[in-house]
Amino acid sequence: MYKYRLTDSIEAAVKRLHELRARLDSRGPLPRVWLGRTRRDLEAEAIAASTSMEGVAVTADEVRRILVGDRPKEVSPENRQLVLGYQSAMEYVLRRADDAGFTWQTELILGLHDRVLAGSYALGAGRFRDTQNRVTRASDGAVVYLPPQPSDVPGALDEMCRWAQQHQDLEPPIMAACLHVRLAGIHPLADGNGRTARVLASLAMYRGGFRLPEFTSLEEWWGRHLSDYYRAFACLGEEWNPDADVTQFIEIHMGAQVRQVEALSLRQETERALWIVLEDIVSEDLEMDRRAANALYDAFLARPITNEYYRRLTDVSVNTATADLKRLAASGMLKGVGYGRARMYQAERRLYEAVVEAAELTRTVQIGSALPLERLRHLVVAALAERIRAN
Repeated sequence: MYKYRLTDSIEAAVKRLHELRARLDSRGPLPRVWLGRTRRDLEAEAIAASTSMEGVAVTADEVRRILVGDRPKEVSPENRQLVLGYQSAMEYVLRRADDAGFTWQTELILGLHDRVLAGSYALGAGRFRDTQNRVTRASDGAVVYLPPQPSDVPGALDEMCRWAQQHQDLEPPIMAACLHVRLAGIHPLADGNGRTARVLASLAMYRGGFRLPEFTSLEEWWGRHLSDYYRAFACLGEEWNPDADVTQFIEIHMGAQVRQVEALSLRQETERALWIVLEDIVSEDLEMDRRAANALYDAFLARPITNEYYRRLTDVSVNTATADLKRLAASGMLKGVGYGRARMYQAERRLYEAVVEAAELTRTVQIGSALPLERLRHLVVAALAERIRAN
């Protein structure tokens, strides 16, 4: 099995992740609807990042719509299935994580891979590769890593699972990093190796009790720091070496995880504060059902809203969704763009003004008619975040 050293930076990252877990676990009761929304948002961002890293062209907004049952016309049926497959794999590891009879085994990994590739026989879902593959550099196509021969793959993966089974007392973040780099090094699959490795890392975190989505959303960080991600694998060398020292990968992996959780922690607190303000605006100022906060929340964050997306999100009829969106538009909070099924709703300036007033940010955020909405949104979010930091 790969070797690694327990460096000061690794030990510090483990300690910090446990501190963050304790703090997030003790946040107290959260708005139930918002909690469901934020879990779905983080899931969408993680799926979009992980699939996009391997050439599946989807955005986080498109994934968000797919996860509630919408069918964005910009996304091909094949890519939509891959999005749903990745979601299925993540849901599966969450269900399996706390099973008393859980064991690390090769068939588990092949089952995850089958889900990641949405059962596509053409892509080799759930099967070992039978040809020699090579990891190439995107810029010039040069081979940068040569995995083991196909005949050596089953044995290498069995050895990885035996190692994981024998080291179940290992710190979960270290286990997650080790399984990630090990699977990537073996590269046992014709397609989907990276996605499967990242799902496997999430499973290790779930197994260790890190079950909040903040701890299993590392894909989104990697998607924004691709050069760091690929640099981490340099420790594998140019070809398969079961005795390679992977300390560098573990340090980078865990450092990224700490930074991601810290960033998400502040973001989540900020968005929770925003959600509460929007619920108050909907129920008190507009005298509407609180479900309408879903539309204002997405619009505030510059996400276009269709009737189909809104009704699937809130589980209401077409007529109810139409009435809600029309009423929000009549209030000046939203505006409709386009016609028929292509009609979308976007934020109007009045929405941001209402949040500033309801959140008592008038001293912090100066609203000017010439101020672009994107800039106004940034100022409001920054003001909410600063208030949270101060408290």
